[in-house]
Amino acid sequence: MVVEAEISKEERACLVALSQVTHVGPVRLGRLREYFGSLDAAWRAGERDLRQILDERALRAVLTARASVEPELVLDRIAKSGAGIVTVLDDAYPRILREIPSPPPVLYYRGTLPDADERSIAIVGTRRATSYGREVTSRLASELAAAGIGIVSGLAKGIDGVAHRAALDAGGRTFAVLGSGVDVIYPHEHRQLAERTVESGALISDYPPGTRPDAPNFPPRNRIISGLSLATVVVEAPARSGALITVGFAADQGRDVYAVPGSILSPASDGTNRLLRQGALPLTSATDLLEDLNLAPPGAAPAAQLEFPMTDDERAMYARVTSEPQHIDELAYSAGLSIAAASALMTMLELKGLVANAGGQHFMSTAVRPKSTRQLPS
Repeated sequence: MVVEAEISKEERACLVALSQVTHVGPVRLGRLREYFGSLDAAWRAGERDLRQILDERALRAVLTARASVEPELVLDRIAKSGAGIVTVLDDAYPRILREIPSPPPVLYYRGTLPDADERSIAIVGTRRATSYGREVTSRLASELAAAGIGIVSGLAKGIDGVAHRAALDAGGRTFAVLGSGVDVIYPHEHRQLAERTVESGALISDYPPGTRPDAPNFPPRNRIISGLSLATVVVEAPARSGALITVGFAADQGRDVYAVPGSILSPASDGTNRLLRQGALPLTSATDLLEDLNLAPPGAAPAAQLEFPMTDDERAMYARVTSEPQHIDELAYSAGLSIAAASALMTMLELKGLVANAGGQHFMSTAVRPKSTRQLPS
């Protein structure tokens, strides 16, 4: 649909009312407006004319809605809920979201929507985050927020909540995309976090105020999380994680996907490690992201490399790696491990940016060794 600097109240009311009708999505709304010249005209059109655009199921839904809904009263009800409205026809609609296939026709929000030139990154992951996942998320979100990058996530428990909170604590902006109305906060324990988000960013949803957080609502909202973002970062996700749905949307939208490497022994990282095997970009520091996407402000000091926690086995193996290439057989023998076990550990160290494969399964150190007060096994 063509963007307009200002649309009439009648057109806005009919767009919002039609967007709430079952079986009438962005594509059908666009066809209705193109055929009738306006959605106001489409709302008042006769059944015979509507049949030119709508199938029987959508037609019945529209006729039923028209019999019981007054579009301008819909706007009044939303205003009373405290939610703002922006439609895909408005100039204020987030520019980056408009670029995705079939952007949501209407967004409801509390707070301040992203600016036209807002640069945002999505950070998503499991609700059952480990201490490793929480630490990495906090550091990534705070460093990106300090660099002026907005943080987009879904206000869920685990990685989402940590990302929002870290961005706010760093003085940044964060945007929470909900699977409910913006007046229905879920989970309940994030109500205070939601209010903090409203103060510096926004709660955003394409579900009308009053919508309950039903399970089927959450997968579709993930397209907005990725759609508002230049790239999506998956910090920690098991093999069957809702965060991987966001990855699918990001790929469809032509947006980059980054994954943080995790322990091969942790089920919480099965999904992220699989993404890396499938071609996701490995992320080991906020600097990687800022440089890849040309987001670093001129003259900015580089963000610190993330010091990913190492397991005891990884630490023991890392202690044997030097600045000179060594074959995996030699490293395995030195550590008293099988070739398979040593190779797995070296893969994790390589993903964490601590070692490099110099070719022919020869490995060497690439990073300054993190300080440790623990005694390494001999």
